[in-house]
This record gives sequence, structure tokens and C-alpha cells, in this order.
Amino acid sequence: MFREFILFLLFSVFEVNVESRRIGSTEVKVSALGLGCAPLGGNFVDLDDSQSSEVVAAAINSGITYFDTAPWYGFGRSERTVGDGIRGKNCVISTKVGRILKPGAVVDPENYGMVKPLPFHPAYDYSYDGLMRAFEDSLQRLGLEKVDILLVHDIGTFQHGSDNEHHFKTLKDSGYKALNELRRNGQVKAIGLGVNESEICMDALTIGAWDVFLLAGRYTLLEQLSLDTLFPACYQSGTSIICAGPFNSGVLVGREMWNYSKAPNSVVKKVQSLKMVAKQFEVSLPGAALQFPLANPIVSSVIPGPRSSKELNQIFKWCSEKIPADFWTTLKSTGLLDERAPTPN
Repeated sequence: MFREFILFLLFSVFEVNVESRRIGSTEVKVSALGLGCAPLGGNFVDLDDSQSSEVVAAAINSGITYFDTAPWYGFGRSERTVGDGIRGKNCVISTKVGRILKPGAVVDPENYGMVKPLPFHPAYDYSYDGLMRAFEDSLQRLGLEKVDILLVHDIGTFQHGSDNEHHFKTLKDSGYKALNELRRNGQVKAIGLGVNESEICMDALTIGAWDVFLLAGRYTLLEQLSLDTLFPACYQSGTSIICAGPFNSGVLVGREMWNYSKAPNSVVKKVQSLKMVAKQFEVSLPGAALQFPLANPIVSSVIPGPRSSKELNQIFKWCSEKIPADFWTTLKSTGLLDERAPTPN
């Protein structure tokens, strides 16, 4: 209890605006700042369960009400931690389907980007039966009777290459029926995709009605190509966007990783240019990266993935930072930011 009290005091000092925003035309409202829970499963970081639980508790104490997880994150570790942390509280949760966790540990978890995952191995399945089973398995791990948002995870050529044609056909002919049925029956309130690419979202719009696309790393200070076709199509269909990976896997906070691997020279050079403008206006680049996506009215939430309570504390500081309008104007005039992109007031 004493530890929880200290956490409350620490994070209440840096409480930021976590206003709620609606997902599409549904009744679901998510906090504009949410929590991406991949690190809580040990994705690319050695984080024990007590540390993960501490991050969840600190987020709740600070007013965050939206948490995104998935079976993939630590092969069930993240779902268990998040479920235990939010159970009985007024929170919104999204999890994902498309992979089934089967008994038996992988022999090389580091090749999956996992540190100390649970003893399971993932198998892709985008069929009706596969999505239904994955959904029910997630409820068991979460310890919840329902979730608010259910997302199809990692469909697309970014993940599957040439095999995606088969997987997408399965989703179109079979899997989407499961999602629509769960939504119609009230077992979930919103459905969508959780992916790393815009193209598959465009494809998905042709096979059904989607409430939200969780898009990782595709609408950030580094990249705004979604403004070309995806965002206009989402406006027309009433589909919201949740921006995951606002730091592009860490390159915008000083790490070398971009898109889950080492950043190429072209990305490094653009980050350096962004840093120069940020330094000119005495702006922290991570603060700008967090605040930028939320200026677009189609974006319901931005969900960074802190790896510790300390990092969460820093995120709150960045979110509350005052950024002058001239900073955004300069980014556009120098070609570092798409002129069409809405920017914070």
C-alpha cells in the first residue's frame, strides 16, 4: 500500500490532459493518451512482472484509461499483467486476434524480440474458428468477461510477405464474420486492425465496416504518407485511428531502432534535421512526437509504450510541454512535415 501511495503522489504531480475521444461512431471512448503494453510482456526489454504491474498502476493513477495489449506480447505475459491491473476499474482495453498461442516454449525467443516470454509459441490463424478461439483465450488470460476493442493483429505484407494473399483471403471469407458477430452480439464494442502499414487498412475497407485502425509508426513526425489515401478513406468510412509507435520504435527518443530494426541512414538524417529545428525552438523532439498525432481529428489516441515507471513519468512531462506554433510552421516550410498535417494549437 505504501508503494502505491508513493506512486500516486509522484504521478499526480505530472497529470496531463487525458480527455476522452470517441472511437468511430461507437460508444467507446478512449483517453487521448493511452498505454501501449507491448513492453509489459518483455518485448525488446527485460522487465519483470512487478515492474510491469507498477507501470499499469502508475498509468491508472495518472488518469490514463485506455490500455492496448495482445497475445503476441510476451506470448501472454502482457495480457495477464494488464488484466490483473485494470480488473474492476473503469478502463477501456483493446487486445488482438490472428495468432493462437500453443503450448511449448520457443527455443530462440530473442529472434522474436521477446525477453522471458511465457512457454508458448504463436501460430497464425485468421479464420472464423481461429479468431473466435484467440478471443476466448485472451479473455482467459485477461481474466475479463469482455473487451472493448478487438483488433486483427499483423495482417499485411509487412508481416507475411507473399503469404499475405492467403491470410487476407481467409480474413475476408471467414474471419471477418467472427469479428462482426462478436460486435453485433455485444461481446466487443469495436473492431479493427492492429498493423504496421497503411496499405492493408485500405484493403480491409473493401471487405467490411471497421471502427478503428491501430496504426503503428505510420503517422508520426517522421512519416505522414497516411494523409494521401488512408486518412481520407477513413474519414469517409467513419473509421478512427489509434497512433501506436509515436517514437517510431525509439529513433525519435534517441535510440537506434526504427521499425523494429536498426534505423537506415535516411531515417537518421531526417531525425537529425528534426532535432536541429527542435533545438532552435527549445522543444524536446519526443514531446513534439507525442503531441503531433493528436492534432488530427481522426486520431482518437496516441499510445506510447513506456518500459518503466520512470519512462512513463517522462512521457507525462513531454505531453504537458508547451510547443510554439512557429516550431510547426518551420517544420512545414523546410519540408520536414507534410503541409496538410494538422498541428497542435
